[in-house]
Amino acid sequence: MLTEEQILKMAEKDYMNEAQLAFFKARLKQLEKDLLKNADETTEHLRETVLVPDPADRATIEEEHALELRTRDRERKLLKKVQQSIVSIDNGEYGWCEETGEPIGIPRLLARPTATLSLEAQQRRELKQKLYGD
Repeated sequence: MLTEEQILKMAEKDYMNEAQLAFFKARLKQLEKDLLKNADETTEHLRETVLVPDPADRATIEEEHALELRTRDRERKLLKKVQQSIVSIDNGEYGWCEETGEPIGIPRLLARPTATLSLEAQQRRELKQKLYGD
């Protein structure tokens, strides 16, 4: 398995070769595994019902549960993107911008393995959203 440094040193002609795809697939599979583990831990944690008579303590526990659920909701959305990225590796589409068809770039994929847009396309999309709203 390649390291990040080895991937960054590869020539442009090697972009999304088998070794790079295997590296990103392994990274995405590990991320998927971690997210699923977190979801299981949250489920178990929320099942542990503690009865506390003090309203302030009960409110604190409820707030902690709400925060944990919001975090898991974000992770659920990330899990979906991770699974879509794994499918795109299998389809041979991983690493290429959905909008322009250009390479997304290794540094961007290392930072955000679920990226589907090149940096420039993402910046254009964000500027559009800022100017015109969703």
